[in-house]
Amino acid sequence: MEKIKLVLVSCCAPCSAGAIKQLADGNIANVDDFIVLFFNPNIFPEGEYTKRMNEQIKYCKKLGVKYAIGEYDHDAWRAAVRGLENEPERGGRCSVCFAYRFEYAKRFAREHGYNAVASVLGVSRHKDQHQVDIAAESVLDKIKYFPIKWDEKLRQEINRESDFYRQNYCGCEFSIRKV
Repeated sequence: MEKIKLVLVSCCAPCSAGAIKQLADGNIANVDDFIVLFFNPNIFPEGEYTKRMNEQIKYCKKLGVKYAIGEYDHDAWRAAVRGLENEPERGGRCSVCFAYRFEYAKRFAREHGYNAVASVLGVSRHKDQHQVDIAAESVLDKIKYFPIKWDEKLRQEINRESDFYRQNYCGCEFSIRKV
């Protein structure tokens, strides 16, 4: 069986902690190598983005896990979701946002020798895992989408024991109004 070199698309440390720990401990079958990719140009304002990014970096360093930070280009993200600003949470804007981020993950994977992508974008109570899966499968082409059923109990345990910065919205400026 082919060994998986995985890019894990992450939105924040609280959502990704369990997945990163499972991967770091070698508890996901056939994953030979992985990197955490923090690419979240949807997060607004930039100060919120920075807080989440710093927490992600801190957790990756704590576990000795590789990570990469994608460019924060909020204007490009806004252009991608233009016309969908009034969509509800879990609506069409979210589908476009997920696809936009998976396109970046696909390019990153190809450029850095990874052959699969997984994500924690559907872990949050604000999101729909099925919607995330559809977006990933629609754009990843020859990069394998690796949907993983993450250990929710482990994630919750790590979160209880951590001092992670936590937020109460997905990050999108259009969903913040509804919090």
